[in-house]
Amino acid sequence: MRRSPRLAALMGALLLGAAAPALTPAAPATAATTLTMRGADVSSLQRSLDLGARYYTAAGAAADPLDVLKGAGVNYARLRIWNNPASGYNNLAKVLIDAKRVKAKGLALMVDFHYSDTWADPGKQYKPAAWASHGIAALQTDVYNYTYNVCTALKAQGTTPDSVQIGNEINVGMLWNDGKVVNNNFTNLSLLLKAGYNATKACNSATKVIIHTADADSQANARWFYDGITAKGVAWDLTGLSYYCMWHGTLSNLATVITDVRTRYGKPVVLAETAYPFTSANADGEANSVGSTCSGYPATWAGQAANFTAVQNTARGAGAIGVFYWEPTWYAVPGNGWDPANINGTGNQWDNMAVFNWTGQVNPNVVWTP
Repeated sequence: MRRSPRLAALMGALLLGAAAPALTPAAPATAATTLTMRGADVSSLQRSLDLGARYYTAAGAAADPLDVLKGAGVNYARLRIWNNPASGYNNLAKVLIDAKRVKAKGLALMVDFHYSDTWADPGKQYKPAAWASHGIAALQTDVYNYTYNVCTALKAQGTTPDSVQIGNEINVGMLWNDGKVVNNNFTNLSLLLKAGYNATKACNSATKVIIHTADADSQANARWFYDGITAKGVAWDLTGLSYYCMWHGTLSNLATVITDVRTRYGKPVVLAETAYPFTSANADGEANSVGSTCSGYPATWAGQAANFTAVQNTARGAGAIGVFYWEPTWYAVPGNGWDPANINGTGNQWDNMAVFNWTGQVNPNVVWTP
């Protein structure tokens, strides 16, 4: 996540008018009756705590934010990893520390590989500086070695990831331009995804591999992408989607997309990201990423909770197995900016989307439910 106003048409524009390749439907994944993966992306939490952020229960008692989230139903934490970010956060050293904290709380762990030194999303998939001159052959080795080394480092300290994402919101590929899907050619992307999958399984065969796009908005876009990688023989375990109602449309459409990808590819579906504003106000000098709301859900604590409940209910009803809230703990703390290259000098674009308000009190109405 983290994007300027969403270029939702980006992935559609790159379809170039071509029909999706023919696909023999897989055996449908069994529809879930409960959400077994009830997650929170807490990638900014360590930086927040280091800068003095404090977190409080609904009753106003100071508490470990992971305990607060667990009390609200969270059983899974998601951590992004960047190769060599200028901020010094979200790198391997910090993820190892974060993973210990997560596992010590009894939470499952998802590692979100961006394969970049900064944000990767549908509109940008920058190579890390160390790989900038590498072509597709070298990048396959890079992805394999980096994925394997991160996974084995986590495994060695007793925090083996339960799942990993090979790329973040890779609607039209990753590690651009070599891994970008152009003219409907998925060859290079498939090679990179296979390298990540194989490295993960070599580290730990039980770790689930997620292929994550922000294609919850469109059945056609989702089919184009997942048909494309399927035709190239890419293997994965869970299909990951992002859903933000202000960018991705109605809950009815979300249900259609979840049901379709679950049955078409025979793999369980997880909403790897969702969130909703509790206010339209801004806590700092950095403009909010999200300034709009969706019909029926005001930008209030009650509206935020109602939207999250509705997303969970929709996902569950369509047979998904998990829903993750993106960065619920990232409230406005000076010095914890969005830009890893200027983390002290930029503000937080997510301060109105966290489930903790600007003084660190949790929204008492937000709950993760099976």
